[in-house]
Amino acid sequence: MILDAARAAASRLFSPEFRSVFLKTLGLTLLALVAFWFGIESLLGWLAWPWLQTLLPGLPSWAGWLGAIVAGIVLAMGMALVVAPVTAIIAGLFLDDVAEVVERTDYPDDPPGRPVPALHSLVLAIKFFGVVVLGNIIALLLLLVPGINIAAFFIVNGYLLGREFFEFAAMRFRPEAEAKALRRKYAGTVFLAGLVIAAFLAVPVVNLLTPLFAAAMMVHLHKAVSARRPG
Repeated sequence: MILDAARAAASRLFSPEFRSVFLKTLGLTLLALVAFWFGIESLLGWLAWPWLQTLLPGLPSWAGWLGAIVAGIVLAMGMALVVAPVTAIIAGLFLDDVAEVVERTDYPDDPPGRPVPALHSLVLAIKFFGVVVLGNIIALLLLLVPGINIAAFFIVNGYLLGREFFEFAAMRFRPEAEAKALRRKYAGTVFLAGLVIAAFLAVPVVNLLTPLFAAAMMVHLHKAVSARRPG
């Protein structure tokens, strides 16, 4: 069931039906990252360099070039860390679009789901942003702990991502309380599906598509789980 949902979601990522959502997500993500780059670069030039000159007066002229190189390295590392969270919060705004495409193309005979209210959708996007940030911080901290770092990354992200995305898919068809109850009933299945999403998140560049993949996968999983029980 989980592998079938994952395969179905992956097959949709580059389909014509997904193209609009993909381009909107990618375009807004790139704009946000460019703005972040120039914003941090300006902040470093405005605060860091004058502070350094005050702290260490009489710096030679070549120190400015060296400082620019160091700043560029710091910026590049910062960009690598913020790519996933920035993508998360932007893509989170389009999760209903993803779910609608999957429901319309793969389940045309089923009643369509109801879009999550705009405010709730924004809350979900922020929560997913928090999940990604928390997961990456924990992973970074545990890099110094041999033997458990990789396992911790997958366990934390698997649980959090599975929970958030399954409840999102379920809430298109059920009240929030019922969606949470259904997630708890199939907690093991949802967690294993979350591990698949965490594996997707761990792949550089590909992880930009994590929210789209996760939303599509959980729509399929919710459909499969719902077929096992009345309601």
